[in-house]
Amino acid sequence: MTQAKAKIPVNIYKPKDPYIGKCIENYPLVAEGGSGIVQHLTFDISGGDLHYLEGQSIGIIPPGTDENGKPHKLRLYSIASTRHGDKLDDGTVSLCVRQLEYKHPETGEPVYGVCSTHLCYLEVGADVAITGPVGKEMLLPEDEDATVIMLATGTGIAPFRSFLWRMFKEQHEDYKFKGLAWLIFGVPYSANFLYKDDLEKMQADYPENFRLTSAISREQQNKDGGKMYIQHRVAEHAKELWNMLQQPKTHLYMCGLKGMESGIEEGLAPFAKKQGVEWSDFVKSMKKDHRWHVEVY
Repeated sequence: MTQAKAKIPVNIYKPKDPYIGKCIENYPLVAEGGSGIVQHLTFDISGGDLHYLEGQSIGIIPPGTDENGKPHKLRLYSIASTRHGDKLDDGTVSLCVRQLEYKHPETGEPVYGVCSTHLCYLEVGADVAITGPVGKEMLLPEDEDATVIMLATGTGIAPFRSFLWRMFKEQHEDYKFKGLAWLIFGVPYSANFLYKDDLEKMQADYPENFRLTSAISREQQNKDGGKMYIQHRVAEHAKELWNMLQQPKTHLYMCGLKGMESGIEEGLAPFAKKQGVEWSDFVKSMKKDHRWHVEVY
């Protein structure tokens, strides 16, 4: 086991004995005219031993019981803050949470997610039951000169916020990023562009090291006149992305809605084929090198 592997904290707090943190921040991320409710939440975890790495998740146990009278099961959320937390004092953890809403299959009535609704309306000062952390799939490479390509839809931005804050905003003595980070972010409306001001400021401050590309499906058109999705942006930049992925220091991350992987294949496979490379073989080799990181839900 390498030293890096040994340092990954996992399941410090289990469902039977969760850490009780406190909500110290809960503010909206969707601007006027956007769709849905997305909140940025920060919890105080300074009273215990909960620590984590960028790319991990924590579990949240909503209060109360389900229809069978059993306690609710935990829900996992990608952590949106760096290991040092939004306050840089190693004492907080942050999440980016969208209220889940869908139509009941029989009645057609709107149904709201138990845990996401609990979190989106959580009051500052309220207790929150936290488990974890979990996850080894999405960790940031330790190489400060890596090329990090990030593809996100919606709240899939969460782990990449933790990466980018660590790379550019935090400037902590234990990590100085000198490589290239490229975020391709898909949202329905400009008003749903989460953390937009921060991301644009980073792009302005670090033009050599950070690229930001958006796919705003209801407002932008692809070259065929249809809606603009992430795969269309990937196809537009296929040659450059392909060349980057040939380098051993390049990592590709995807976080967001299921179907992202097939979207990326749609964007890059035709280009790979022109180079005489079978897409599935290429992905296999990336996975073998631990350079292909995917978390979809």
